[in-house]
Amino acid sequence: MSSNMLEKANLTSRFESALVYATRLHATQVRKGSDIPYVSHLLSVAALVLEDGGSEDEAIAALLHDAIEDQGGAKTREEIRQKFGEKVVNIVDGCTESEVIPKPPWKERKQEYLERMCYASPEVRRVSQADKLHNARSILADCYRDKEAVWNKFKGGKEGTLWFYRSLLAVYQGSSPSFLSNELERVIRLLEQLTQE
Repeated sequence: MSSNMLEKANLTSRFESALVYATRLHATQVRKGSDIPYVSHLLSVAALVLEDGGSEDEAIAALLHDAIEDQGGAKTREEIRQKFGEKVVNIVDGCTESEVIPKPPWKERKQEYLERMCYASPEVRRVSQADKLHNARSILADCYRDKEAVWNKFKGGKEGTLWFYRSLLAVYQGSSPSFLSNELERVIRLLEQLTQE
């Protein structure tokens, strides 16, 4: 194992602080259409980032990737900057779809996110891919259990949601394919097969 890999895998008390902070921020939030604590998603995204060779800053950003959007906007952004630094807040900003309430229309938000991903840094892309991969895996698991009813909880419905994931995959693979984008492709293929049955 290279010294660079050892360096990346070394998590400090900053990660622990981010985990506590994220858990508190999202304490009352649950996953869409379920009673699963939202922190389960944040932990899964951080795990995928670390498994893909991400740095501690990227793993912290993974824990906080929805914090600005879901838990306080500009005030939360400033807290993240103060607690975890500029690099982390830049990654979180890159993964934030919208911080205004009410949110812009679904399609507009998704188009804007896709455009930003075309020019995003490798760090933002890694966290974004981990986020979307975990979401796609969750949708797939729900599809096996709930069949077509799973799509009712998404504003874009089945067609819009699959369009968004296919479009994101094209952006991710256009820069440099990775374990995360290859795995996302596999999950999207399974979702498409299930929806055609």
